[in-house]
Amino acid sequence: MNRAFLAAVALASVYLVSCGSYSTKSYKPPSGATERLLVSQSVTSGFTFPGLVIINGFNDTLTRSFPISGGSSPSIMAVSPSRATVIAYDTDGHTIQVIDSRTEQNTGAIPVPGGNAQTPGTATSMVIPVATGVGYAADPVAGNLLWPTPGAVLALNLTQHGISTQIGVPAAQTLVSNAAGTQLLVFSNDSDSISVLSPNLAVSPIDQGCNAPPNPPQPPVCTVLLPAYPGARPVGALISGTTAYILNCGVECGGLPAPGSALPASVQTLDLTTLTLSNPLPVDGATAAFLTSTTLYVTGTSPTNNACTGQTTAAKTCGRLDLIDLGSMTVTSSVVITDGYHDHMDIGLGGQLFIGSHDCTEIGNVNNPSGEVRGCLTIFDTTKAGNTSVIVPPDNGDVTGLQGFTTFFKEYVVEGGNLKIYDTHTDKLLINNILTAGTISIPGKLIDVKAIDFF
Repeated sequence: MNRAFLAAVALASVYLVSCGSYSTKSYKPPSGATERLLVSQSVTSGFTFPGLVIINGFNDTLTRSFPISGGSSPSIMAVSPSRATVIAYDTDGHTIQVIDSRTEQNTGAIPVPGGNAQTPGTATSMVIPVATGVGYAADPVAGNLLWPTPGAVLALNLTQHGISTQIGVPAAQTLVSNAAGTQLLVFSNDSDSISVLSPNLAVSPIDQGCNAPPNPPQPPVCTVLLPAYPGARPVGALISGTTAYILNCGVECGGLPAPGSALPASVQTLDLTTLTLSNPLPVDGATAAFLTSTTLYVTGTSPTNNACTGQTTAAKTCGRLDLIDLGSMTVTSSVVITDGYHDHMDIGLGGQLFIGSHDCTEIGNVNNPSGEVRGCLTIFDTTKAGNTSVIVPPDNGDVTGLQGFTTFFKEYVVEGGNLKIYDTHTDKLLINNILTAGTISIPGKLIDVKAIDFF
Protein backbone atom coordinates (compact mmCIF):
# COMPACT_ATOMS: atom_id res chain seq x y z
CA MET A 1 0.00 0.00 0.00
CA ASN A 2 1.40 3.41 -0.99
CA ARG A 3 1.32 5.74 1.99
CA ALA A 4 2.86 8.82 0.36
CA PHE A 5 0.23 11.03 1.93
CA LEU A 6 1.36 9.99 5.41
CA ALA A 7 4.17 12.32 5.13
CA ALA A 8 1.44 14.63 6.64
CA VAL A 9 1.59 12.94 10.25
CA ALA A 10 5.42 13.49 10.18
CA LEU A 11 5.63 16.94 8.34
CA ALA A 12 9.03 18.29 7.73
CA SER A 13 11.06 21.50 7.89
CA VAL A 14 13.93 23.15 6.10
CA TYR A 15 17.20 24.79 6.94
CA LEU A 16 17.75 27.67 9.35
CA VAL A 17 20.19 30.28 8.17
CA SER A 18 23.05 31.15 10.50
CA CYS A 19 21.55 34.47 11.51
CA GLY A 20 18.69 32.62 13.21
CA SER A 21 15.03 33.60 13.32
CA TYR A 22 13.62 36.96 12.40
CA SER A 23 10.99 39.18 13.99
CA THR A 24 7.97 40.19 11.94
CA LYS A 25 7.70 43.30 14.12
CA SER A 26 11.02 44.66 12.82
CA TYR A 27 11.06 43.21 9.32
CA LYS A 28 8.66 43.40 6.42
CA PRO A 29 9.11 41.13 3.39
CA PRO A 30 8.61 42.38 -0.18
CA SER A 31 4.89 41.59 -0.09
CA GLY A 32 4.48 43.94 2.88
CA ALA A 33 2.46 41.36 4.83
CA THR A 34 3.71 40.20 8.22
CA GLU A 35 1.15 37.46 8.88
CA ARG A 36 1.64 35.33 5.81
CA LEU A 37 0.67 31.89 4.60
CA LEU A 38 1.89 30.01 1.56
CA VAL A 39 -0.43 27.85 -0.50
CA SER A 40 1.00 25.40 -3.02
CA GLN A 41 -0.78 25.68 -6.33
CA SER A 42 -0.05 22.52 -8.22
CA VAL A 43 -1.93 22.70 -11.50
CA THR A 44 -1.91 25.33 -14.22
CA SER A 45 -5.31 26.95 -14.80
CA GLY A 46 -5.80 29.27 -17.77
CA PHE A 47 -3.14 31.96 -17.58
CA THR A 48 -2.19 30.98 -14.02
CA PHE A 49 1.04 29.07 -13.51
CA PRO A 50 1.92 26.72 -10.63
CA GLY A 51 3.62 28.35 -7.67
CA LEU A 52 3.47 29.18 -3.97
CA VAL A 53 0.76 31.78 -3.47
CA ILE A 54 1.22 34.33 -0.65
CA ILE A 55 -1.84 34.96 1.54
CA ASN A 56 -2.19 37.88 3.94
CA GLY A 57 -3.45 36.09 7.04
CA PHE A 58 -4.54 39.31 8.73
CA ASN A 59 -7.38 39.99 6.30
CA ASP A 60 -7.36 36.77 4.23
CA THR A 61 -6.51 38.38 0.92
CA LEU A 62 -4.03 37.62 -1.82
CA THR A 63 -0.98 39.87 -1.62
CA ARG A 64 -0.01 41.92 -4.64
CA SER A 65 3.18 39.90 -4.97
CA PHE A 66 3.48 37.29 -7.70
CA PRO A 67 3.49 33.67 -6.54
CA ILE A 68 6.91 32.31 -5.60
CA SER A 69 8.31 29.77 -8.01
CA GLY A 70 7.96 26.25 -6.65
CA GLY A 71 8.81 24.16 -9.67
CA SER A 72 6.39 22.81 -12.22
CA SER A 73 4.02 21.18 -9.71
CA PRO A 74 4.61 22.12 -6.03
CA SER A 75 2.78 19.92 -3.57
CA ILE A 76 3.61 19.22 0.09
CA MET A 77 5.54 21.89 1.94
CA ALA A 78 7.60 22.08 5.11
CA VAL A 79 8.72 25.05 7.18
CA SER A 80 11.85 25.52 9.26
CA PRO A 81 11.55 26.08 13.03
CA SER A 82 12.31 29.79 12.54
CA ARG A 83 9.96 29.90 9.51
CA ALA A 84 12.73 31.65 7.60
CA THR A 85 12.87 28.85 5.02
CA VAL A 86 10.30 26.72 3.23
CA ILE A 87 10.73 23.67 1.05
CA ALA A 88 8.20 22.38 -1.42
CA TYR A 89 8.32 19.09 -3.27
CA ASP A 90 7.82 19.42 -7.02
CA THR A 91 6.07 16.23 -8.08
CA ASP A 92 6.61 16.73 -11.82
CA GLY A 93 10.20 17.91 -11.69
CA HIS A 94 11.17 15.50 -8.88
CA THR A 95 12.99 18.25 -7.02
CA ILE A 96 12.89 19.82 -3.57
CA GLN A 97 12.49 23.57 -4.02
CA VAL A 98 14.12 25.80 -1.38
CA ILE A 99 12.48 29.16 -0.61
CA ASP A 100 13.72 32.04 1.54
CA SER A 101 10.56 33.37 3.19
CA ARG A 102 12.27 36.64 4.17
CA THR A 103 13.00 37.62 0.59
CA GLU A 104 10.07 35.59 -0.80
CA GLN A 105 12.42 34.09 -3.40
CA ASN A 106 13.23 30.60 -4.60
CA THR A 107 16.93 30.07 -3.86
CA GLY A 108 17.46 26.74 -5.62
CA ALA A 109 16.34 23.17 -6.22
CA ILE A 110 17.64 19.78 -5.10
CA PRO A 111 17.06 16.87 -7.54
CA VAL A 112 15.65 13.76 -5.86
CA PRO A 113 17.42 10.61 -7.10
CA GLY A 114 15.38 7.75 -8.51
CA GLY A 115 16.00 4.08 -8.99
CA ASN A 116 16.63 4.33 -12.74
CA ALA A 117 15.41 6.24 -15.78
CA GLN A 118 12.03 4.53 -15.55
CA THR A 119 11.67 5.14 -11.78
CA PRO A 120 12.08 8.84 -11.00
CA GLY A 121 12.83 9.90 -7.44
CA THR A 122 10.16 11.07 -5.04
CA ALA A 123 10.21 12.77 -1.65
CA THR A 124 7.44 11.48 0.59
CA SER A 125 8.54 13.08 3.87
CA MET A 126 10.96 15.86 4.85
CA VAL A 127 12.32 17.22 8.11
CA ILE A 128 14.89 19.65 9.47
CA PRO A 129 15.14 19.61 13.26
CA VAL A 130 17.70 22.31 14.12
CA ALA A 131 19.53 25.30 12.69
CA THR A 132 22.31 23.42 10.94
CA GLY A 133 21.48 23.91 7.27
CA VAL A 134 20.86 20.16 6.95
CA GLY A 135 17.51 18.63 6.16
CA TYR A 136 16.38 15.05 5.56
CA ALA A 137 13.99 13.53 3.05
CA ALA A 138 12.60 10.04 2.57
CA ASP A 139 12.99 8.68 -0.96
CA PRO A 140 11.41 5.22 -1.26
CA VAL A 141 12.79 4.46 -4.74
CA ALA A 142 16.39 5.74 -4.59
CA GLY A 143 18.70 3.02 -5.93
CA ASN A 144 22.40 2.25 -5.59
CA LEU A 145 24.56 -0.79 -6.26
CA LEU A 146 25.42 -0.92 -2.54
CA TRP A 147 21.76 -1.43 -1.62
CA PRO A 148 19.94 -4.71 -2.23
CA THR A 149 16.59 -2.93 -1.86
CA PRO A 150 15.66 0.56 -3.21
CA GLY A 151 15.02 3.37 -0.75
CA ALA A 152 17.04 5.94 1.14
CA VAL A 153 17.04 8.83 3.55
CA LEU A 154 18.62 11.83 1.86
CA ALA A 155 20.72 14.24 3.89
CA LEU A 156 20.07 17.59 2.23
CA ASN A 157 22.50 20.49 2.11
CA LEU A 158 19.99 23.32 2.00
CA THR A 159 22.55 26.07 1.61
CA GLN A 160 24.39 24.51 -1.33
CA HIS A 161 21.24 22.86 -2.73
CA GLY A 162 22.56 19.33 -2.91
CA ILE A 163 22.56 15.91 -1.27
CA SER A 164 25.46 15.35 1.11
CA THR A 165 24.69 11.71 1.95
CA GLN A 166 22.29 8.98 0.90
CA ILE A 167 21.57 6.53 3.74
CA GLY A 168 20.10 3.23 2.59
CA VAL A 169 16.71 2.43 4.16
CA PRO A 170 14.49 0.02 2.19
CA ALA A 171 11.31 1.73 0.91
CA ALA A 172 11.78 4.72 3.27
CA GLN A 173 8.44 6.51 3.45
CA THR A 174 8.07 8.70 6.54
CA LEU A 175 10.56 10.52 8.77
CA VAL A 176 10.15 11.74 12.34
CA SER A 177 13.02 13.47 14.15
CA ASN A 178 13.82 14.03 17.79
CA ALA A 179 14.25 17.66 18.86
CA ALA A 180 18.03 17.61 18.56
CA GLY A 181 18.12 15.99 15.14
CA THR A 182 20.34 13.18 16.45
CA GLN A 183 17.75 10.45 15.85
CA LEU A 184 15.45 9.85 12.93
CA LEU A 185 12.62 7.34 13.07
CA VAL A 186 12.08 5.96 9.58
CA PHE A 187 8.90 4.13 8.60
CA SER A 188 9.00 2.13 5.39
CA ASN A 189 6.19 1.27 3.02
CA ASP A 190 4.56 -2.12 3.76
CA SER A 191 6.98 -2.92 6.55
CA ASP A 192 6.63 -4.34 10.05
CA SER A 193 9.80 -2.66 11.33
CA ILE A 194 11.07 0.74 12.46
CA SER A 195 14.50 2.02 11.47
CA VAL A 196 16.21 4.30 13.97
CA LEU A 197 18.94 6.35 12.30
CA SER A 198 21.79 8.30 13.85
CA PRO A 199 22.34 10.50 10.79
CA ASN A 200 25.43 12.20 12.21
CA LEU A 201 27.19 8.82 12.02
CA ALA A 202 26.43 8.33 8.33
CA VAL A 203 29.33 7.99 5.90
CA SER A 204 29.27 10.40 2.97
CA PRO A 205 28.35 10.28 0.11
CA ILE A 206 26.76 6.80 0.27
CA ASP A 207 26.03 4.92 3.49
CA GLN A 208 24.67 1.38 3.36
CA GLY A 209 22.53 2.32 6.37
CA CYS A 210 19.97 -0.29 7.35
CA ASN A 211 21.06 -2.56 4.51
CA ALA A 212 24.63 -2.93 5.78
CA PRO A 213 25.29 -6.57 6.66
CA PRO A 214 25.51 -8.38 8.99
CA ASN A 215 22.34 -7.55 10.86
CA PRO A 216 22.73 -8.26 13.76
CA PRO A 217 25.08 -6.82 14.70
CA GLN A 218 23.54 -3.67 13.28
CA PRO A 219 25.64 -0.86 11.78
CA PRO A 220 26.26 2.26 13.90
CA VAL A 221 24.04 4.44 11.75
CA CYS A 222 20.94 2.23 11.99
CA THR A 223 19.02 0.11 14.48
CA VAL A 224 16.02 -1.88 13.26
CA LEU A 225 13.20 -2.46 15.74
CA LEU A 226 10.28 -4.84 15.40
CA PRO A 227 6.91 -4.11 17.06
CA ALA A 228 5.46 -6.62 19.46
CA TYR A 229 3.35 -8.54 16.93
CA PRO A 230 3.35 -9.53 13.24
CA GLY A 231 1.35 -7.36 10.87
CA ALA A 232 1.80 -4.22 13.00
CA ARG A 233 2.63 -2.01 10.00
CA PRO A 234 4.07 1.02 11.90
CA VAL A 235 3.47 4.13 9.79
CA GLY A 236 4.47 7.12 11.91
CA ALA A 237 5.06 8.56 15.35
CA LEU A 238 4.82 11.63 17.54
CA ILE A 239 7.74 12.52 19.80
CA SER A 240 7.57 14.21 23.18
CA GLY A 241 10.93 14.57 24.91
CA THR A 242 12.56 11.14 24.87
CA THR A 243 9.29 9.27 24.28
CA ALA A 244 7.94 8.41 20.84
CA TYR A 245 4.34 7.30 20.38
CA ILE A 246 4.44 4.75 17.56
CA LEU A 247 1.38 4.35 15.35
CA ASN A 248 0.86 0.75 14.23
CA CYS A 249 -1.65 0.87 11.39
CA GLY A 250 -2.22 -2.89 11.27
CA VAL A 251 -4.84 -4.38 8.99
CA GLU A 252 -5.86 -1.00 7.54
CA CYS A 253 -2.39 -0.79 5.96
CA GLY A 254 -2.29 -4.36 4.77
CA GLY A 255 -0.86 -5.99 7.86
CA LEU A 256 -1.75 -9.65 8.37
CA PRO A 257 -1.77 -10.44 12.09
CA ALA A 258 -0.81 -13.84 13.36
CA PRO A 259 -3.66 -16.35 13.82
CA GLY A 260 -5.66 -15.50 16.91
CA SER A 261 -4.27 -11.96 17.14
CA ALA A 262 -6.76 -9.28 18.21
CA LEU A 263 -4.51 -6.31 17.43
CA PRO A 264 -5.56 -4.79 14.10
CA ALA A 265 -4.07 -1.41 15.15
CA SER A 266 -2.23 -0.14 18.20
CA VAL A 267 -0.08 2.53 19.83
CA GLN A 268 3.27 1.75 21.46
CA THR A 269 5.67 3.99 23.33
CA LEU A 270 9.32 3.91 22.36
CA ASP A 271 11.98 5.06 24.81
CA LEU A 272 14.43 6.90 22.56
CA THR A 273 17.23 6.50 25.12
CA THR A 274 17.07 2.72 25.52
CA LEU A 275 15.13 1.97 22.28
CA THR A 276 12.68 -0.10 24.32
CA LEU A 277 9.14 -0.60 23.00
CA SER A 278 6.22 -0.90 25.40
CA ASN A 279 3.39 -3.39 25.06
CA PRO A 280 0.95 -2.31 22.34
CA LEU A 281 -2.29 -0.53 23.30
CA PRO A 282 -5.12 -1.64 20.95
CA VAL A 283 -7.00 1.17 19.15
CA ASP A 284 -9.55 1.26 16.35
CA GLY A 285 -7.10 2.73 13.86
CA ALA A 286 -3.72 4.43 13.92
CA THR A 287 -2.69 6.37 10.84
CA ALA A 288 -2.46 9.88 12.35
CA ALA A 289 -2.31 11.43 15.79
CA PHE A 290 -2.20 14.73 17.65
CA LEU A 291 -0.55 15.13 21.03
CA THR A 292 -1.50 17.47 23.87
CA SER A 293 -0.07 17.55 27.37
CA THR A 294 -2.47 14.91 28.68
CA THR A 295 -4.18 13.31 25.70
CA LEU A 296 -3.12 11.53 22.54
CA TYR A 297 -5.78 11.76 19.81
CA VAL A 298 -5.44 8.86 17.35
CA THR A 299 -7.41 8.33 14.16
CA GLY A 300 -7.94 5.58 11.62
CA THR A 301 -10.56 3.54 9.81
CA SER A 302 -11.03 0.11 11.27
CA PRO A 303 -11.76 -2.72 8.82
CA THR A 304 -14.20 -4.16 11.38
CA ASN A 305 -15.43 -1.46 13.78
CA ASN A 306 -16.51 1.05 11.15
CA ALA A 307 -20.27 1.55 11.55
CA CYS A 308 -21.60 5.13 11.49
CA THR A 309 -23.59 4.67 14.68
CA GLY A 310 -24.95 7.94 16.02
CA GLN A 311 -24.58 9.87 12.77
CA THR A 312 -27.34 10.65 10.31
CA THR A 313 -25.59 9.93 7.03
CA ALA A 314 -25.84 7.87 3.88
CA ALA A 315 -22.25 6.76 4.44
CA LYS A 316 -21.92 3.06 5.20
CA THR A 317 -18.40 3.27 6.63
CA CYS A 318 -16.97 5.66 9.23
CA GLY A 319 -13.62 6.12 10.89
CA ARG A 320 -12.74 6.47 14.57
CA LEU A 321 -11.07 9.02 16.81
CA ASP A 322 -9.69 7.35 19.94
CA LEU A 323 -8.68 9.44 22.96
CA ILE A 324 -5.78 8.05 24.99
CA ASP A 325 -5.04 9.30 28.50
CA LEU A 326 -1.26 9.60 28.67
CA GLY A 327 -1.14 9.17 32.45
CA SER A 328 -2.72 5.72 32.42
CA MET A 329 -2.13 4.88 28.73
CA THR A 330 -5.72 3.78 28.33
CA VAL A 331 -8.34 4.57 25.70
CA THR A 332 -10.93 6.73 27.43
CA SER A 333 -13.26 7.40 24.51
CA SER A 334 -13.94 6.47 20.89
CA VAL A 335 -15.72 8.89 18.55
CA VAL A 336 -17.26 8.25 15.11
CA ILE A 337 -15.69 10.42 12.35
CA THR A 338 -15.48 10.39 8.57
CA ASP A 339 -13.66 7.47 6.99
CA GLY A 340 -10.76 7.31 4.54
CA TYR A 341 -7.04 7.26 5.23
CA HIS A 342 -6.46 9.90 7.90
CA ASP A 343 -3.18 11.79 7.58
CA HIS A 344 -3.85 15.35 8.76
CA MET A 345 -4.69 16.60 12.27
CA ASP A 346 -4.44 20.05 13.84
CA ILE A 347 -5.89 21.87 16.85
CA GLY A 348 -6.75 25.51 16.29
CA LEU A 349 -7.23 28.27 18.82
CA GLY A 350 -10.21 27.35 20.97
CA GLY A 351 -9.50 23.62 21.13
CA GLN A 352 -11.19 22.53 17.91
CA LEU A 353 -9.47 19.43 16.51
CA PHE A 354 -9.54 19.32 12.70
CA ILE A 355 -9.13 15.82 11.20
CA GLY A 356 -8.54 15.26 7.51
CA SER A 357 -8.39 12.15 5.37
CA HIS A 358 -8.23 11.15 1.73
CA ASP A 359 -10.17 8.52 -0.25
CA CYS A 360 -13.15 8.90 2.08
CA THR A 361 -16.84 8.25 1.42
CA GLU A 362 -18.13 11.36 -0.36
CA ILE A 363 -21.81 12.20 -0.55
CA GLY A 364 -23.56 14.88 -2.59
CA ASN A 365 -22.04 17.73 -4.55
CA VAL A 366 -20.95 20.89 -2.76
CA ASN A 367 -21.21 22.81 -6.04
CA ASN A 368 -24.80 21.69 -6.59
CA PRO A 369 -26.05 20.76 -3.11
CA SER A 370 -29.19 18.72 -2.71
CA GLY A 371 -29.57 16.81 0.53
CA GLU A 372 -26.54 15.58 2.41
CA VAL A 373 -23.08 16.81 1.40
CA ARG A 374 -20.14 15.05 3.04
CA GLY A 375 -16.41 14.91 2.49
CA CYS A 376 -13.17 14.06 4.28
CA LEU A 377 -13.11 16.70 7.06
CA THR A 378 -14.21 16.20 10.68
CA ILE A 379 -14.16 18.78 13.51
CA PHE A 380 -14.10 17.66 17.15
CA ASP A 381 -14.43 19.95 20.17
CA THR A 382 -11.76 18.90 22.66
CA THR A 383 -12.91 21.37 25.31
CA LYS A 384 -16.15 19.52 26.15
CA ALA A 385 -15.57 16.80 28.72
CA GLY A 386 -17.00 13.49 27.55
CA ASN A 387 -17.78 14.83 24.09
CA THR A 388 -18.62 12.11 21.55
CA SER A 389 -20.16 14.24 18.78
CA VAL A 390 -18.45 15.82 15.78
CA ILE A 391 -19.11 18.30 12.99
CA VAL A 392 -18.80 17.05 9.41
CA PRO A 393 -18.81 20.19 7.23
CA PRO A 394 -20.78 20.04 3.97
CA ASP A 395 -17.88 19.86 1.55
CA ASN A 396 -16.25 17.35 -0.79
CA GLY A 397 -12.74 16.20 -1.56
CA ASP A 398 -9.53 14.99 0.04
CA VAL A 399 -8.04 17.08 2.84
CA THR A 400 -4.42 17.78 1.92
CA GLY A 401 -3.55 20.74 4.17
CA LEU A 402 -4.41 22.15 7.62
CA GLN A 403 -3.08 25.27 9.34
CA GLY A 404 -4.30 26.80 12.60
CA PHE A 405 -3.01 29.65 14.75
CA THR A 406 -2.40 30.67 18.35
CA THR A 407 -3.85 34.17 17.96
CA PHE A 408 -6.68 33.87 15.41
CA PHE A 409 -9.85 31.81 15.83
CA LYS A 410 -9.64 30.28 12.37
CA GLU A 411 -8.34 27.21 10.60
CA TYR A 412 -7.16 27.09 7.00
CA VAL A 413 -8.20 23.88 5.25
CA VAL A 414 -7.27 22.66 1.78
CA GLU A 415 -10.08 20.32 0.78
CA GLY A 416 -10.91 19.18 -2.71
CA GLY A 417 -8.17 21.42 -4.12
CA ASN A 418 -9.68 24.60 -2.65
CA LEU A 419 -8.68 26.77 0.31
CA LYS A 420 -11.37 27.15 2.97
CA ILE A 421 -11.24 29.15 6.20
CA TYR A 422 -13.21 27.95 9.23
CA ASP A 423 -14.23 30.03 12.23
CA THR A 424 -13.20 27.92 15.23
CA HIS A 425 -15.86 29.64 17.35
CA THR A 426 -18.67 28.28 15.18
CA ASP A 427 -17.03 25.41 13.23
CA LYS A 428 -18.46 27.03 10.10
CA LEU A 429 -16.89 28.75 7.14
CA LEU A 430 -15.67 32.24 8.01
CA ILE A 431 -17.73 34.90 6.26
CA ASN A 432 -16.70 38.55 5.99
CA ASN A 433 -16.81 41.35 3.45
CA ILE A 434 -13.90 39.91 1.49
CA LEU A 435 -14.39 36.16 1.54
CA THR A 436 -17.01 34.36 -0.49
CA ALA A 437 -18.44 31.45 1.50
CA GLY A 438 -15.21 31.21 3.48
CA THR A 439 -13.12 30.61 0.37
CA ILE A 440 -10.11 32.49 -0.98
CA SER A 441 -10.40 32.21 -4.73
CA ILE A 442 -7.16 30.83 -6.16
CA PRO A 443 -7.20 29.25 -9.65
CA GLY A 444 -5.85 25.75 -10.17
CA LYS A 445 -5.60 22.86 -7.75
CA LEU A 446 -4.26 23.63 -4.28
CA ILE A 447 -2.36 21.04 -2.25
CA ASP A 448 -0.92 22.42 0.99
CA VAL A 449 -1.00 25.48 3.25
CA LYS A 450 1.65 26.63 5.74
CA ALA A 451 2.07 29.70 7.96
CA ILE A 452 5.45 31.36 7.43
CA ASP A 453 5.14 33.96 10.21
CA PHE A 454 4.50 33.49 13.92
CA PHE A 455 0.93 34.58 14.64
